[in-house]
Amino acid sequence: MTKAVLFWSAGKDSAMALNRLKQDHEIEVMALVTTLNERYRRISMHGISESMLDRQSGQLGIPLIKMWVPDNPDNSSYEKAFLKLCRELKKEGIDTLVFGDIFLDDLRVYREKLAHKAGLKLHFPLWKIPANQLVAEFMNAGFRAITCCVQSNGLGMDWIGRQLGPDFFSKLPPGTDPCGENGEYHTFCYDGPVFNNQIAFKTGEIVFKPVNIRQSDKTEESGFLYLDIL
Repeated sequence: MTKAVLFWSAGKDSAMALNRLKQDHEIEVMALVTTLNERYRRISMHGISESMLDRQSGQLGIPLIKMWVPDNPDNSSYEKAFLKLCRELKKEGIDTLVFGDIFLDDLRVYREKLAHKAGLKLHFPLWKIPANQLVAEFMNAGFRAITCCVQSNGLGMDWIGRQLGPDFFSKLPPGTDPCGENGEYHTFCYDGPVFNNQIAFKTGEIVFKPVNIRQSDKTEESGFLYLDIL
């Protein structure tokens, strides 16, 4: 039996990866690992609060390990926290790290380099599965999720806080990856076959976080819209 930890983002891809792991009798999920921002105590990229993450973990019935990184971490600070965690996991008999990545090759190569340095194996349950197949799997399995973060110059304000379902996927603008794998959107998953009970929540304020992108002779401001899940 392979002892593994799943890197959990609070979103749909993590939830679908966990669902597949539960059906794999050769892998035992010992814990979830989530990267959180030390300053805001929120999940990196998704913006979900530590308290909502704790509620997810409780309904999943799986222990949670929190990996803390500085606000706006560089690769060096992330890798330091990652390798420190890996050393601790190995002491507990963990030999495999699981990620819900789908098709970003450069990200997979980066993870593989870090895992090799740490002496651990990797597993990607959703890797290279066509987006439309994953969308169908998400809906057919009974998962429910809401967008908690969207690119401001991509989907924009109209898409923040929307429920994922047939209407959502059918109306995504052309060029948008259905699973949001290019960062178009991130989600908070609150119900589905991996949860003991549905997680009750309400929505709060929407916050814009700018990102300045340098292009040739000008700097373009874009960023992300975050919805507070309470």
